[in-house]
Amino acid sequence: MAFSVASSYEKLRLLLSDTSNDALPAPNAIAVATQSLATNLPAIGVGEEATAAHLLSDITPGFNGPKTSSNYYGFVTGGVLPIAEVADNIVTAFDQNVQVHLPDQSVSTAVEEKALRMLADLLNLGDDWKGSTFTTGATGANTLGLACGREAIISRRLEKKGESRGVGELGLLMACNKAGIKDIQVLTAMAHSSIYKSASIVGLGRACVKNIGTSPSEPWKIDMLLLEQELAKEKDGVASIVSLSAGEVNTGRFSTDGKHEMQKVRELCDRYGAWLHVDGAFGIFAQSLPDISEFASLRSISQGIQLADSITGDGHKMLNVPYDCGFFFTRSVSTLTSVFQNPNAAYLSSGPSSIPSPLNIGLENSRRFRALPVYSVLLAYGREGLSQMFARQVRLARGISKFLDAHVGYELLAKSKFEDERVIDNIHIIVIFRAKDDSTINELVKRINATRKLYVSGTKWEERPACRFAISTWKVDVERDLQLIQCILDDVLQYRQ
Repeated sequence: MAFSVASSYEKLRLLLSDTSNDALPAPNAIAVATQSLATNLPAIGVGEEATAAHLLSDITPGFNGPKTSSNYYGFVTGGVLPIAEVADNIVTAFDQNVQVHLPDQSVSTAVEEKALRMLADLLNLGDDWKGSTFTTGATGANTLGLACGREAIISRRLEKKGESRGVGELGLLMACNKAGIKDIQVLTAMAHSSIYKSASIVGLGRACVKNIGTSPSEPWKIDMLLLEQELAKEKDGVASIVSLSAGEVNTGRFSTDGKHEMQKVRELCDRYGAWLHVDGAFGIFAQSLPDISEFASLRSISQGIQLADSITGDGHKMLNVPYDCGFFFTRSVSTLTSVFQNPNAAYLSSGPSSIPSPLNIGLENSRRFRALPVYSVLLAYGREGLSQMFARQVRLARGISKFLDAHVGYELLAKSKFEDERVIDNIHIIVIFRAKDDSTINELVKRINATRKLYVSGTKWEERPACRFAISTWKVDVERDLQLIQCILDDVLQYRQ
């Protein structure tokens, strides 16, 4: 009897419908799943039917719950909207390699272009983003951002010296030498670790990333005076990339207070020839919240992102499409192609077109059709449906924050001394806190996660252990989830080993 893919899908659907809402599997389930794994390559395969049964019966019980649970709050991990799951199955079934724009052979690159345009519309970015692409995630997108920044800031100086080639042709060392650049720095405030990683990948080095946060009480905010001082080193042969966070990973806070400050940063970057990048992996969808007073502060703080030269975003967080999916926007497709084009490969040519071949504007030549789940979510829910989903995520985060702030046993962290009255208005999807009792601080994450009912991430704040909720699943039910969270947070304080 031939192996039935359809039958396997039916069994998978039944399995998912019977899966509990727990955020983590039982410890013994992970142990059993691990023990079931093959130890060597079989000389003769066990067959498709037996392998499918092994996957469904033995391995899936050992998975954690970002997809199946409404209470997985670790890292910043979204779920998968039903229509995105359907689209992702279509992606696998048709297995498009979205690398070259071949409009008479496949619609895939046209779908990607439409999805990126709709994303820009959802984010209120405007139409001036000719260089845009899907990536594996925010790390890939940040790497594109720093690579473009590196290319642009060096090329500007090369052009003044009569050199038409850039880093992509000359290499970093020769280009800097010809341009008279002694150093390149990335100026930021509490940047995500991927900025450091990206700086290493593009040859600038992790040590080039300089943290110029305002103060210990607001370390996520860029210090405008320090920023100008650092940018002014341009006269001494120091070129700069400015990387701002639209949603810092531990606090969800923004590097600038809205459009007015972003305009100041933009003016400084223009004056000193710097590239302005925004890492919006954790907060970019604040601009897409409902336009009502409840979210007025967040919408205001997040304004001005469109003033950047390049922007990073993530689809597998708040947008709830499957892993892996990030996206990248820049105004200049020529800068992207200067870095990422594939020369001397005639078989990869597509001819002139308004849609660039993705392999010439990104890291990968071989690419999964990540655009289809994004396209499906944007089409199915539209601006209104997605804004309501984002609103539920924020409301749950704010409900948790209010509970913690009023609790005798917990301390809500990352509260600026100037905002005691409006701290809740500035909460987006991330809540950072700790137990007030020193004897509980180190155990708190372990105790919460040991319930298996919900999952949080551990982190540090002001050099001490802390816990972090990150609300980014479409399954949020504010009243139901808040009740469970309050119960567990009360219970773990009473727990004694």
